[in-house]
Amino acid sequence: MLTDAWGRAVTDVRISVTKRCNFSCVYCHDEGLGPVARPGAPHGEELTVAEVERLVAVAREFGVRSVKFTGGEPLVRDDLEEIVGRTVRQIPDVSLTTNGSLLAGRAAGLRDAGLKRVNVSIDTTEPEAFRRIRHGAIAPVLDGVRAALRVGLTPVKLNMVVFRDTVAAIPRMVDYVAGDAGLRLQLIQFMPELVQHERFSVDLRDVRRWLEEHASTVLVREMHHRRIYLFGSTEVELVDPVRNPEFCANCHRIRITHRGELKGCLNRQDDLIPTRGLSDARLREAFRQVITRRVPYYGGYITDIGASVPERFVAAGASAPKARGAETAAAASGALGARAEE
Repeated sequence: MLTDAWGRAVTDVRISVTKRCNFSCVYCHDEGLGPVARPGAPHGEELTVAEVERLVAVAREFGVRSVKFTGGEPLVRDDLEEIVGRTVRQIPDVSLTTNGSLLAGRAAGLRDAGLKRVNVSIDTTEPEAFRRIRHGAIAPVLDGVRAALRVGLTPVKLNMVVFRDTVAAIPRMVDYVAGDAGLRLQLIQFMPELVQHERFSVDLRDVRRWLEEHASTVLVREMHHRRIYLFGSTEVELVDPVRNPEFCANCHRIRITHRGELKGCLNRQDDLIPTRGLSDARLREAFRQVITRRVPYYGGYITDIGASVPERFVAAGASAPKARGAETAAAASGALGARAEE
């Protein structure tokens, strides 16, 4: 297992298997690579099944223990089950991030291929709000979540991007995941440095405060030192990378683009290492380079770390979640934003 100059070992790899997507989310950055492509025929630049397996096999040699497939939308690929099946031969811990719209009919096949878990992107359960944000229908997504739970792709993490149009819905989303033991909620900070929509940003201090006040327990996960808030037995995880050197200092992940480029950091595009056409020896050297040259984005690559988001944003009417296994907390009394500055 190799480490970088900051002593960070790499244990996890995220692989984008396509740039195509059937949604068009307002905050999408496509793994930092820009706008997604239409969901039609496969692009010639997409990794083949054999290329994915070869990259995963080398990653295993360097101590990588888990693989997560991303996109675009991975399920626009008809061969994703084969990709998963070939991957688990090398690294058994394989998961998937998806918008969920195509998951219902394929959840069982993915599980049979060896997939362990799924993350499904859901920013709200309100159909019209969902359509405005994702430009797609929520019904098939919820069907996909239910299918994943039914076949055992658990825990199913619901990814909720926290930005201007979603922050007020956080208590309702906590209520929603509290309704099923197989669900978790992952609150993901909007990343303006990738999308360039500063007006979408919200200050997470109110969100953190609300979570801390209403959670029964707060844990710290090894990856990124993310906080996990327990509402009874309901888990809510906060992913807050923006201008957060602690997050970056505890990152153990590298990425692989849909073109097969190794990538040390989501935020950067100047560290890409192409792998296509490399011999086995040169491919191993490419992995050594991407791992040993990694630099924490905040605190290493970016050293001038200051506030970059509006002071406050409103989440009016927020109330405490009705968490399963715990007493209903008191109303949030305006926590999440009695102080609006629009």
